Amino acid sequence: QVQLVESGGGLVQPGGSLRLSCAASGNIFGIKNMGWYREAPGKERELVAVISSDDNANYADSLEGRFTISRDNSKKTVYLQMNSLKPEDTAVYYCKADLQLERSGRTVFRYWGQGTQVTVSS
Repeated sequence: QVQLVESGGGLVQPGGSLRLSCAASGNIFGIKNMGWYREAPGKERELVAVISSDDNANYADSLEGRFTISRDNSKKTVYLQMNSLKPEDTAVYYCKADLQLERSGRTVFRYWGQGTQVTVSS
């Protein structure tokens, strides 16, 4: 059973920082792209950042360099460091991972975490 478990969300004041983590577990053979998406109330889910297996990262243009995505392949974990947070960053943040599973050949399966709430408010 494959799981993505997120942690690190919470309430923070404007200008503050948070670090989100997402750990993958289960019968995983390989990890391709990992990423973070967010969904604000009344809005569609949007890409925040994605990182490839060789550490190439891409970000949403709107972030203005405030967020940094990274990964630790030995821990099957992806991180999102969020700095200079703004109220408009308030959303549920979802982790996504494209995984190859044991005994499934080269097929890549997409998994999502359960989401973690980030609230930026004074």
